[in-house]
Amino acid sequence: MARDGELAEAFVELADTLVDQYDVVEFMHRLNEHCVSLFDAAASGLLLADHRGELSVIAASAEETRLLELFQLQNDEGPCMDCYRTGEVVSVADLEKETRWPKFVPHAIAHGFFSVHAIPMRLRDETIGTLNLFGTERGQMEAASLRAAQALADVATIGVLQERAIHRAEVVAEQLQTALNSRVVIEQAKGLLAAKGGLDMDGAFSQLRAYARNHNRRLSEIAFEVVDGQISTASVLSGAG
Repeated sequence: MARDGELAEAFVELADTLVDQYDVVEFMHRLNEHCVSLFDAAASGLLLADHRGELSVIAASAEETRLLELFQLQNDEGPCMDCYRTGEVVSVADLEKETRWPKFVPHAIAHGFFSVHAIPMRLRDETIGTLNLFGTERGQMEAASLRAAQALADVATIGVLQERAIHRAEVVAEQLQTALNSRVVIEQAKGLLAAKGGLDMDGAFSQLRAYARNHNRRLSEIAFEVVDGQISTASVLSGAG
């Protein structure tokens, strides 16, 4: 019952973001957090395609997950890539028994992951990305959990596309590209905060998000101002400003 309540809260929160001018990157990070909590995943990541169909990492629950997603993109190999290409769920209960991805599998295992479930972000026949859940334990995902994860991914897809983007392809391209560009600036801001504060990348990101929330502003806007020098790293690290 507690899990059902948390799942309902996740849908309500995600649905609340389905308005104009919402922050796509923050939206995706919240989805990651919900998935890790709801489905007992060790980590979660999201890949999103730009207007050319090229995938990029848009959000990850931890830095090592982001690097693992990047590894798949750089080597054009892995469950998330297959999921995006086919528009179908790719679920692997035991990576040590998997032979389809000779580069990805040993890399994932070296990082402590032994199972993975890649879920398409799709609307009708259009797939715009993948939601990826990584486990440190071997085992298949329960059918009910897989359906719930797909439902969350579907809500996220609608959140990205929205009604106006369904009818105007140029808006879809612009929105997705803006999200991907924002991700680059966020990574730069994380690097600055990590260097100045002696933090790892996850800690730096937590500080950045906390500052944005405390000031009721978009994560991407705060990141840009940190990189541009309009907001000092000291202010973000202290929560002041």
